[in-house]
This record gives sequence, structure tokens and C-alpha cells, in this order.
Amino acid sequence: MAGGAKGGKGGIGGSNPKKAPVSRSTKAGITFPVGRIQRYLRKGRYADRIGAGAAVYLTAVLEYLVSEIVELSGNAAQDNKKKRIIPRHIQLAVRNDEELNRLFKDVTIASGGVLPNIHSSLIPKKNKKKGQKEGMSTGTVTTNEEGALDVYADANQY
Repeated sequence: MAGGAKGGKGGIGGSNPKKAPVSRSTKAGITFPVGRIQRYLRKGRYADRIGAGAAVYLTAVLEYLVSEIVELSGNAAQDNKKKRIIPRHIQLAVRNDEELNRLFKDVTIASGGVLPNIHSSLIPKKNKKKGQKEGMSTGTVTTNEEGALDVYADANQY
């Protein structure tokens, strides 16, 4: 062999420089660590065998869920004129989203509080007629033979 090249098909420069290792997260195009999720799956003993794509798929699902929650929580923080996301914003985001609420139905978020909700039967009615003062009921007032006042409530009020 001429030029001291070892094996391979005629490259210039002699030996092949090693390529930099590419992580599975980079190959999959996701930010969360695939290798760590794979390790957790193996150490958790969820199954005897773990497929190569299982960790990639699970990592992608986790990344999607986190990005969805962070986006909605950020919107809730902006609505409250805050720049930091606190547990209250996460609670509001999760409980106001139908699908996330179903996923987190049995989850308690620490320091999250509750959704503001007033039952409709507790809200005062606004059916007052013109000229009628608040707190006054509608009805009929008549005088009897002795001159005393008789008050009758409207039947449709009760």
C-alpha cells in the first residue's frame, strides 16, 4: 500500500478521522434526553425488554406535553400581568384546557388554588321593573273595610 493508508477505499490523508458522536435526541430532533428516558425505562423494570424506539417515542410525547403546559401557563401568567410562571398559572392552564384537565383529573398541583367559580343560584337576579327599588317585592296593596292595609304577593314570584 502506498502512502501509508490503512484499509478503506483510497482516502487522502491516511487514516479516517472519527466522527463526533450524535445523540439520539439530536437524531430525533427533540430537546429532551432520549438516553436518560431509556435508562429510566430499563431501571424501572416496566418490561423485560425495551425496544429501541420506545424511549424516543416516550421522550417526544413528554416534550410535547411539557411544551403545551408551558405555553398555556405562560399565557395565564401574561393575563395576570406577570413574567414568571407560578403554580397558580399552571393550575389555571391545566384546568381551563379540556384535554389537559382530563389527563390531570386526579392530580393536585401544590399551591395551585382552585378555578374561580360562583354557582349560578348564588348570583342575585336582575329582574327588577322600572321605578321599583331594590329589595322591594312586587305585589298588590289594598285597604280593607277597617282601613288596614292588606298586602298580597304576586303568584308568579313564588
